[in-house]
Amino acid sequence: MKKILQNALAILVIATCVLGACSRDFLKPDPLSFYEPTTTFSTESGLQAALAMVDRHLRTYWTHYENKNISVPIGTEYMFSELSVASKTDDNSMFSNIATVLTPTGGAENGDRNYISFYWDETYTGIKYANTICTFIGAVEGLDENAKNAYLGRAYFHRSFRYLNLVFQFGDVPFVTKILEVPKQNYRSTKKEAILQKITEDMEFAVKWVPEQKDMTYVGMVNKGACRQLLLKCYLATGQYQKAQKQADTLIDLSGYSLMQSNFGTWNDGGEPATWPITRNVIWDLHRPENKLISANKEVIMGLPNRGSTAESMIEFLTLRVFGPSYTSGSDLKSPDGKQAVINYARNNSNYRQQYDYIRAVGRGIATFRLTHFATHTLWYVNGAHDDGDLRHNSTVGNWGRMDSIKYNDPTSTWFGQNLRLVHPGTGASLCTDTLRVWFDWPHYKIYLEDVAAESNMGANQFNGATNGGNADWYLYRLAETYLLRAEAKFYQGDLSGAAADVNVIRQRAGCTRLYSTVNIGDIMNERARELYLEEWRNVELSRVSYCLALSGKPDEWGNTYDAATFDKQSGIDASGGSYWYQRLTRYGMYNTGNTIQVGSRAFDHTMDKRNFYWPIPNSAITANNRGQLSQNYGYDGYDPSTLKWETWQEAVTDEDNVN
Repeated sequence: MKKILQNALAILVIATCVLGACSRDFLKPDPLSFYEPTTTFSTESGLQAALAMVDRHLRTYWTHYENKNISVPIGTEYMFSELSVASKTDDNSMFSNIATVLTPTGGAENGDRNYISFYWDETYTGIKYANTICTFIGAVEGLDENAKNAYLGRAYFHRSFRYLNLVFQFGDVPFVTKILEVPKQNYRSTKKEAILQKITEDMEFAVKWVPEQKDMTYVGMVNKGACRQLLLKCYLATGQYQKAQKQADTLIDLSGYSLMQSNFGTWNDGGEPATWPITRNVIWDLHRPENKLISANKEVIMGLPNRGSTAESMIEFLTLRVFGPSYTSGSDLKSPDGKQAVINYARNNSNYRQQYDYIRAVGRGIATFRLTHFATHTLWYVNGAHDDGDLRHNSTVGNWGRMDSIKYNDPTSTWFGQNLRLVHPGTGASLCTDTLRVWFDWPHYKIYLEDVAAESNMGANQFNGATNGGNADWYLYRLAETYLLRAEAKFYQGDLSGAAADVNVIRQRAGCTRLYSTVNIGDIMNERARELYLEEWRNVELSRVSYCLALSGKPDEWGNTYDAATFDKQSGIDASGGSYWYQRLTRYGMYNTGNTIQVGSRAFDHTMDKRNFYWPIPNSAITANNRGQLSQNYGYDGYDPSTLKWETWQEAVTDEDNVN
């Protein structure tokens, strides 16, 4: 039986430090301009420790929290998409008017409102970890060529994974491939096209040398399948569509993976079945953390182990709290007789009723982010009608959460036991004073994670998601995405029926009956949204596809075509122009509607500018690089089209040793 990566992590790190192969400085996240020399990794255990660290580091993009468990990084990726917006309305500075507040010196944060700065800092931290292996592997004695290349391939995966995301978040960025002996503060940005070329070459190397998961000791390590999936994306991003399709063909047909089609693994009843009964189904089982990394799951290509009772083994992932509706807010949602609609009773409270225990079954959400109406309703219509068979949007089996499925649970209310209502049945007045934060549906099968700490406490009245001692294993890549990537590759090549067939494979597994005979890029991106919520980096994928559309010359679902030289160099909040990313955010999402949302004395506008296609290069990185000049992105203060950039990755690598 394969062991989970995290079980070996502490041993590897301790062993490496004892051998003198790591220091606390290595573990410290450093800004770009302060890449410090580290003690040479002279043993294979040192390499293993470095790889274990960078493997573990991947999960922080989903689970890291800075303050009071209010936000997580992946939420920022969804705010910059058509699927979610900021909704924590008790914060007067809620990150909603992005078009105005996001600048190189303001708006980009690492905490409650957004994690833009986190993505910059931590992505370069991950690159540093990967570069440690690349820099010092030549000093490790006793490695044969196969072992050496396998270590390098895994390091290349980590560096390439981060750069692929970085260039579609920030555009042209510094390209770093080694650990320097002295600090370098004269970096120059490298064009994203050059970075994409290099990481594609690196992933071709990795696919050749990294072993398959079946030949590895631990689950959660980079394997050949993960390398193929990343190479597939690199091929798409560089316009090599036939090569992308070939990698997808290999993963789907020749690598031992298959979509899960029936119930499997451990049955999880969902917290409190008397309140929220789950009819067991493959979609529910597929997204239980206890089933994600088991050998019976043939769909997982690479997962992120996150379980246990220590900080080394687990980072809490409070999905119910961060992504669930704030339906227990006493002042914002009332019953028609004026009582609080839903009260978070602990199990030792005299008013507790098991059949109305929504806190355990649904969690106590605070809706830092909420899904848009498109994500909860419109998205699920195919060919003009809702697909009632789709298990991913099915409230009958318990997978999908609907506000009107919750019942009033105050025994003193005359409406006790009846379903929640948005408006008063007699007067027509709204019973909810904050529909942004309180009233929206949610994908229960995705965000339900057991809160083991609260479960063990009969007095607990907040169930927030996976806490220490629980299980928050997550998917990095699974085969369902491979089918949708292959559909995309076929689309760019003009094979629309073949693309539709791949999309339909995913829909049929979900129980859908409304299938496609042909697809456009919007259909493919919609299916990604249905299938991969909180798995994919949604903003990155929209940005990548925007670039791919521009390269391919293919139209979007509205018939728009894009110029690769200009699509990302426009500004404004009007409806015309911009990128495919911008069109989806404003046509489907909640940005630039012109509607001001009033919550008490607070007013919120959700706005996004065309220039926000790329996030601004943080001013802290620019000022720290005080002997050189980084290129700021179009539309932000400091943008200068004459700023010199490296045209090729070879130039950037050659310059790395130049610290003067």
